[in-house]
Amino acid sequence: MRNLGQILVDRGLISDQQLRDAEDQQRATNRSLGRVLVDSSMVTEKDLVAALATQIGLEFVDLDSAEVDARAATMLSDTIMRRHGVLPIAFEDGKLVVAMSDPSNVVAIDDVRTITKMEVKAVVATKDDVTSAIAKYATMADDIESIADDLTGGDDDLADLADLHAVTEDAPIVKFVNLLISQAVADGASDIHIEPGEKELRVRYRIDGVLHEVMKSPRSIQSGVISRLKIMADVDIAERRIPQDGRISLNVHGKAIDLRFSTLPTVYGEKVVMRILDKTSVMLSLDDLGFLDHNHRRFEEAYRKPYGMILVTGPTGSGKSTTLYATLNVVNQPGVNIVTTEDPVEYQLPGISQVQVNNKVGLTFATALRSILRQDPDIVLVGEMRDRETAHIGIEAALTGHLVLSTLHTNDAPSAVTRLTEMGIEPFLVGSAVDCVLAQRLARKVCSKCVEWVEPEPEMLKAAGFGDDVIEERPPIPTAVGCSACSGGYRGRLAIHEVLTVTEEIERLAVARASTEEITRVAVEQGMRLLREDGLAKVLLGRTTIEEVGRVVV
Repeated sequence: MRNLGQILVDRGLISDQQLRDAEDQQRATNRSLGRVLVDSSMVTEKDLVAALATQIGLEFVDLDSAEVDARAATMLSDTIMRRHGVLPIAFEDGKLVVAMSDPSNVVAIDDVRTITKMEVKAVVATKDDVTSAIAKYATMADDIESIADDLTGGDDDLADLADLHAVTEDAPIVKFVNLLISQAVADGASDIHIEPGEKELRVRYRIDGVLHEVMKSPRSIQSGVISRLKIMADVDIAERRIPQDGRISLNVHGKAIDLRFSTLPTVYGEKVVMRILDKTSVMLSLDDLGFLDHNHRRFEEAYRKPYGMILVTGPTGSGKSTTLYATLNVVNQPGVNIVTTEDPVEYQLPGISQVQVNNKVGLTFATALRSILRQDPDIVLVGEMRDRETAHIGIEAALTGHLVLSTLHTNDAPSAVTRLTEMGIEPFLVGSAVDCVLAQRLARKVCSKCVEWVEPEPEMLKAAGFGDDVIEERPPIPTAVGCSACSGGYRGRLAIHEVLTVTEEIERLAVARASTEEITRVAVEQGMRLLREDGLAKVLLGRTTIEEVGRVVV
């Protein structure tokens, strides 16, 4: 077993001289070395516990920053967790990961194994962290049970409106819904799915682009939960036959959060999906989006120009709006008039005039854009080029001295040029107005705490699409492992980019109605890096994995 003091020295937490001084105090006072170091403020309690965990060959978890899986946290009752000082925090390779301050407590481990019927992997945390984390997470299971006990009958269609109001104002329902939302925000989820089934209510969070089931609850709580959310979103709780949309604004963990609320009638009741809009994320800079220098320079050349059109393309959920907002943050200056038209307005930006599309009263993208151009704008953002009319007005605005930013649904950057032509825009207008097309995808970032570097086989590199120089060199690449601090070896997301600059050659191809393949060939010759190439470059930098690039890029 390694010496505790030497572990702390190796980690750079104390010097050799401090260790000798502490050992002298240990002999003089007959206290443990760890207690001497903490009492002398040489190391923190967490530093000491982490070193002790290493000494006995166990993993240390900082519960202040670790993501706790709500499914795991509800595996044990509040009483059991407090009695043994344990908190289930994750599932890993079929085992339940349990944080505890005393991993030698075999009685606690045996009790957890018996109750959960799962093998247990013990990880170490400080006693204070375990106690505070139990107080934070241990109430969810009890609240579910309490709500289920309070609600009887279970037939949603027979519950009258008065009963629903009574249920939703009941403390357990309110507490449960608040926990549902706050846990999603804490887990970094982008969406909350509440899905009714024949016998149960399923809750899933979309984290880093992938849905994770966090709990299954009794069907009897369905009416109360959905009606509570409807009241918060200010929609009609009595209407269950048609889809409804709303918005919820609240403060979670000290952050202002907006939830875009949507219902959909299904055979087992209303399914609810809530998109989480974290207002702090809108303040991202382009540097936070994972641009490599080559693509960043090409994109910056476009948005620094006083006029022209910039299109951001990609499927739904690929981060197009985030990129556009980050771009607006860069160009938003006191001497510039910026106006946007969006459907919906996801984030309110200071110093920018934003227009909400309202099709019911005839305020479409096209009509809003016409009015915006009479407001003396310098920069215009159009949420989406949905039809020929909107695209035509946007093109004209770009040709008359405005910088126009918008989104388009295409698979890659060169396809945007031909897509506009297919929408009915004259090819010579497309070539003249469009200055840059940015295509992007979102890939999960590999977890920095558990990532392992492997030496790949040449066949793997060749199949992934690496060049001959990389295949010959065989540099180490990251692979996802999985630990208590991440989700399956990944934590967070980064963007993969493809930047097409519309040069004179590309413009001539657009006028000649050239195919997407021809435009792609010329763009690559002029320095455009394909989505897959950008993704593989980020694999070599250790930011993501080959598997992730293959998942998001065709």
